[in-house]
Amino acid sequence: MSVYPITVYGDKILRKVVKPIKAIDDDIIEIIQKMFKTMRNANGIGLAGNQVGLDKQIFVIDVSPVEDYEHIKPIVMINPKIVLQSDEKVVIEEGCLSLPDVRVDVERSESIRVKYLSPAEQEEELEANDLFARVILHEYDHLIGKMIPDRIAEKEKNKIFKLLTQIENREIDCDYPITELEA
Repeated sequence: MSVYPITVYGDKILRKVVKPIKAIDDDIIEIIQKMFKTMRNANGIGLAGNQVGLDKQIFVIDVSPVEDYEHIKPIVMINPKIVLQSDEKVVIEEGCLSLPDVRVDVERSESIRVKYLSPAEQEEELEANDLFARVILHEYDHLIGKMIPDRIAEKEKNKIFKLLTQIENREIDCDYPITELEA
């Protein structure tokens, strides 16, 4: 099984609110497996459907390679909804596979509650905090067409403007496959 090329800043699908998945079938299971393979190939800890060009509300997460998160099993969230976010906010540096080489501080809720469908079509609800909550919120943002630049102050955006332009124009070196420049 090959990996998907990852969509990068400037690709239109990253700004789209993607569609719910109506049925979990063999195709979706194959997509999940390929998304995990793609994420791991790029040394990521989260990957959303539109980051691999899919107009689908799905993301995969595996924070277990991160110190102190080894106990958290890889997870798939289909049609997720954030139902609660704590008022307590935390600012931590974030990166994104769709923004190679971009690392900026992003403020997010410290803890959340999320409802979603599992690949077994079970309705699940999960409470998460710290890094796990942050990754869920980051991937959920992708599904609603938002990215890190939408979560930072204009001053910070100006600091990374040149890099964003280089990413959009594919004038970057990347250790994993990315999409071709859209015509």
